[in-house]
Amino acid sequence: MNEPIAFIGAGNMARSLIGGLVADGWPEDALWAVDPNPGQRETLATQWPGLHLGEDGAEAISHADVVVLAVKPQVLDEVCRALAGAVQARRPLIVSIAAGVRSADIERWLGGNLAVVRCMPNTPALVGCGATGLAANERVSPTQKAVAESILRAVGLTVWLDDESALDAVTALSGSGPAYLFLVMEALEDAGVQLGLPRETARLLALQTAFGAAKLALESDEDAATLRTRVTSRGGTTERALQVLETGGLRELMAQALTAARDRSRELADQLGRD
Repeated sequence: MNEPIAFIGAGNMARSLIGGLVADGWPEDALWAVDPNPGQRETLATQWPGLHLGEDGAEAISHADVVVLAVKPQVLDEVCRALAGAVQARRPLIVSIAAGVRSADIERWLGGNLAVVRCMPNTPALVGCGATGLAANERVSPTQKAVAESILRAVGLTVWLDDESALDAVTALSGSGPAYLFLVMEALEDAGVQLGLPRETARLLALQTAFGAAKLALESDEDAATLRTRVTSRGGTTERALQVLETGGLRELMAQALTAARDRSRELADQLGRD
């Protein structure tokens, strides 16, 4: 594939995608990155000297078959309107990783009649272990879908959704999900300290246990419920601990948390999409 790609915004997520693409064999000279911050550009130039760097988004877009919008959601409206002329002249595939901004609003700000893929990656993409939900509008061709998937797959797992509205649920589950798991790790560490373990020992055990459990689940053909059952001996320590969690309403609490996150995602999309 190796289509020329222009990144509008060169923050952490854009750098992760660029790094993943280069590692996958994308030539550096097929990539443009635009950012007003000279420090961001210097960082990119040090890591990938073959990259095209600058402040002129219109210039970068004039060379691109794909434009990745990687700016903060709060400024996406302004950025898109400023670039609408260049986008309409080139008509590239638009890939947005801006959280909470609907593709219809992005397309409208860019002048309309464009192929747009909206993506919801998460922060583990920064270490190549991301999970991304993608949704395409009706103007995205199969070839363009494959290109968008290749870009996001460079930093982890990708899942296509038939209905863009499902991205609110993706935001609640995997977009915000790392924070839930960090909270669990934090709670495990604190509980270990309360039981008498040194802080650093408790931290390392909590982190490695979380990592190992996730890796085991990913590499197994069995679901999480089966894996949980296999490590829960009848009358043992794990069973006793799980009884406390179940009695405390862990499942119900998690469902309430994800529902709250999904609802807030919808609210933010409504706010960000207003003219």
